[in-house]
Order: sequence, then C-alpha cells, then structure tokens
Amino acid sequence: MENITETAQYLTFKLDEEVFALDISQVREVLDFTAITKVPRTPEFMRGVINLRGSVVPVVDMRLKFGMTRTEQTLSTCIIIVEINVENDRLILGALADSVQEVIELGPGQIEPAPRIGTRLDTAFIKGMGKRDEQFIIILDIDRIFSMDELASTGLAEAC
Repeated sequence: MENITETAQYLTFKLDEEVFALDISQVREVLDFTAITKVPRTPEFMRGVINLRGSVVPVVDMRLKFGMTRTEQTLSTCIIIVEINVENDRLILGALADSVQEVIELGPGQIEPAPRIGTRLDTAFIKGMGKRDEQFIIILDIDRIFSMDELASTGLAEAC
C-alpha cells in the first residue's frame, strides 16, 4: 500500500454488496449504461467497446475482473470513464459498475492498510480500506488493476 498522507476525494461505487472507491482525479465522467459492442477473442471481463464522442473506449466489467458474477444491466448500472497510467501510457477505460454512490472525502486517519488475508482480491490493487460511518470502502489503485500484458491481450492497448 502506498502511504496516503493527505485528504483526497473519491468516487464511491457498488459491485454486488461491496463499496469501492476511485481517486476522483482519475475519473473523467460517469455515463448511463449504453450499448457495448462485443469485441471477439477478448477476455471475459472485457465487455467490449463504446463510442464516446467519436473515440473507441474499452469497457471492463469490474465484477468479472474481481471474480464476481457478471454485471447485469439495471436502471442504476453505469460506466465510469477513468484515465489510467500503465507503463507510462495513458489509457481511457470504461469501468462497468452496479451503481455510483457519491463523491466523498477521506483523510489519512480514515484509511487503513489493506488486509493481508480474507479478501477475494489481490491486495496489490487496493490502496487502502476507507472507513466511514462504520462501513468499509475498498479504495482501488486503478493503475494496478490492469497489467500491460493483460491490456495487450485484449488488443485494446494500442487502440486507446
């Protein structure tokens, strides 16, 4: 876990019953669910691509990426457009989420290191565990969720 030393704003969203958060500085926008074009021979978590104002943006099902069941489309389903840095490349990705909650501020005193055991996730993805109103919020390091090899296997690393 990197050392979090200052208060930052996070966008919180739900996957199943878990609340996750992304640093707001990496979030471009939140879109309502839209038609996703499936791209053949991509990993299951890669749901396809969307047209975002003329740009092709890959969309990742965060539930599948984290070993959960596939995201089902509901009225709350949304696509969080994020900017990630992978090996000095900036990529734009859409992250499919069950629902977006709110933007919150968390200070260093509200964030604990990720637990070493008992999570279904590889904890390298986790910046820390935020605590708010007795609820834990899993703060993700979006840059570490995807490796360049994984993105290359989708054929979308070059496309972005």
